[in-house]
Amino acid sequence: MSELRKGSQGPGSRDPGLAVLRAGQARNLVLATFAFAVTFWAWNLIGPLASTYNRQLGLTPTQTSLLVAIPVVVGALGRIPVGVLADRFGGRRMFAAVCFVSIIPVLFVGWSGSYGWLLFWGFLLGIPGTSFAIGIPFVNAWYEPARRGFATGVFGAGMGGTALSAFFTPRLAAELGRPGTHLLMAAVLALTGVLMLGASRTSPLWSPATAPALPRMREALKVKATWQCSFLYAVSFGGFVAFSTYLPALLENAYRFAQTEAGMRTAGFSIAAVLSRPLGGTLSDRLGAVRVLMAAFGGVVVMAVVLLFRPPVEVPAGVSFVLMACFLGLGTGGVFALVAKLVEASKVGTVTGLVGAAGGLGGYFPPLVMGAVYAATGTYTIGYVLLAITAAAALLYTWRAFRQA
Repeated sequence: MSELRKGSQGPGSRDPGLAVLRAGQARNLVLATFAFAVTFWAWNLIGPLASTYNRQLGLTPTQTSLLVAIPVVVGALGRIPVGVLADRFGGRRMFAAVCFVSIIPVLFVGWSGSYGWLLFWGFLLGIPGTSFAIGIPFVNAWYEPARRGFATGVFGAGMGGTALSAFFTPRLAAELGRPGTHLLMAAVLALTGVLMLGASRTSPLWSPATAPALPRMREALKVKATWQCSFLYAVSFGGFVAFSTYLPALLENAYRFAQTEAGMRTAGFSIAAVLSRPLGGTLSDRLGAVRVLMAAFGGVVVMAVVLLFRPPVEVPAGVSFVLMACFLGLGTGGVFALVAKLVEASKVGTVTGLVGAAGGLGGYFPPLVMGAVYAATGTYTIGYVLLAITAAAALLYTWRAFRQA
């Protein structure tokens, strides 16, 4: 960090270390964002085909929601050890490793023909969802503190892989069949792993963490910001994950859309969140992460209240979903701008793993709740009420915990 501080004295600074850093920023940020998008596409292969599984296997709404949510478990909890490993081995090697390992569950999900095997391989399909804990410390190490909100926001736009999946996966399945679609995804993962090994580079300011993993995790858990940001990310990113995985089923049940139509609208939701995430990071650099987070959670409350009345399609329902995505995207960008400012660089990977796990778990439970609510009542009203209450709690906590900032 000392090199960074010396090289951040102003626009006229000619520190050679900072010049080397800036020379590699754009390329490595683009590569990391691309790898993140590919792995997130793989992570979200089940959700866009939920109605296909429902028809073929005769699933109940609760079984469908469990199948959609199951990859989130490993994608969430796996971020903790993957974040620790990223601090130890670096983002370049870890990105490649996750891409290569993810090929196995991607292929077997495509070939599974029973609900039990789908749950098993869907559980392991969470592995590509751990890549988030790799990318945040990787791009943080390439950027000076004043631009880390921007960098993590741009990297976070890679969650647009869920939009790619929502739009293309149903269409590819219609053309190639489910096994062919998964085989194509496996090939893309293999190429991405090779690309990260061959083209990405480790920041000259990065150094591996050599301390044992468990003590580093204990130290990260002692950092107050870890717990604060975990809660805020569970609401913001968890909300995004929940909508991006369960929205196809919700739209088919509540508004009677066909699978491809629901997928197209879910892609629009994801794109809105993706575009808002780097905006949230950039605004956090300029206005402060606390202001951005308060605006984001306030907006989620308003949109949840609107949606609980089941507005008609496409306006205002479609607009409400898009605005919901925008507010959630702003929130996800704001949280990691806050992490970058509150946590020292040597702990960012470990803290990111913990915060990312909380965000993933935040996205695991809502689809289960929504499925159970719909099965019991035939509507999603109670689910929207719970979302509004949760977002309001996050808004109040942000104001109380960081109001001096």
